[in-house]
Amino acid sequence: MILVTGATGTIGSELVRQLAARGEKVRALTRDPAKADVPAGVEVVRGDYLDQESVRAAMSGVTAAFLVGVPGPGALHDPELVAAARAAGVGRLVKLSAIATGDPDLGPSATWHLPGERALAESGAEWTVLRPSVFASNTLSWAHPIGAGEPVPNMTGEARQGVVDPRDVSEVAARVLVEPGHTGRTYTLTGPAAIGVPEQAVVLGEVLGRPVATRELSTEESRGLLRAWGLGEEAVEAILAGNAYVRQGRNEVVTDDVRTVLGRPARSYREWAEDRRGAFGGSVSS
Repeated sequence: MILVTGATGTIGSELVRQLAARGEKVRALTRDPAKADVPAGVEVVRGDYLDQESVRAAMSGVTAAFLVGVPGPGALHDPELVAAARAAGVGRLVKLSAIATGDPDLGPSATWHLPGERALAESGAEWTVLRPSVFASNTLSWAHPIGAGEPVPNMTGEARQGVVDPRDVSEVAARVLVEPGHTGRTYTLTGPAAIGVPEQAVVLGEVLGRPVATRELSTEESRGLLRAWGLGEEAVEAILAGNAYVRQGRNEVVTDDVRTVLGRPARSYREWAEDRRGAFGGSVSS
């Protein structure tokens, strides 16, 4: 039995689908089982990180677990998840982390995943850490301005990053959960090339058949937008520090770790955009 925490999130939901398609026994942990859309045969259980008893119950009978904490200021869920897993005898643990974790120049967010990574390494289980770069799916937030004929916001200027398709992250997670040979590894997962927001907008415009304009935001404008999204001040400042790190070219990182695990190249941003054109109002190819 494989437990997937964060089972309704960007990575977790796709991971559940991929594991089920492989014929694995899957248990999906979510705070609201009634809203979970999972394949037939997947067991859905309620679990809340603030209710440790529910988490311990979900770990019962599990052989491998995918751990997704709640990143942010003061987040300590990962060590608790690791402890619950080990108490239940779970033998293989895979943690979703983030690129540049541990680099002090990144700012506050560099520490968010460290307690979980340390807990994993000290757990005595077979463990693997996945550190994906920025998700291609983050640009789904552009759907509204594109639909309104407005430029999309750009908080990172001309800087490029190794934008990764979330499907690749989920597929790597599925392989690592069920196959041997990944114990003690930390995989930094990126796309096949570094790409910036202006380039992403050009690619998306070509896919949609109409121009997608961008508007570069100042730090204060970015702060205002993040606040409008409902983020707390600590999270806002951490994201702004991360944006500054990216602007300095510090996250222009491309690895071959997706190919190492999957035996094929990582998907490009263009491939992601072509498969998601319907989310931006474009026609879906047959």
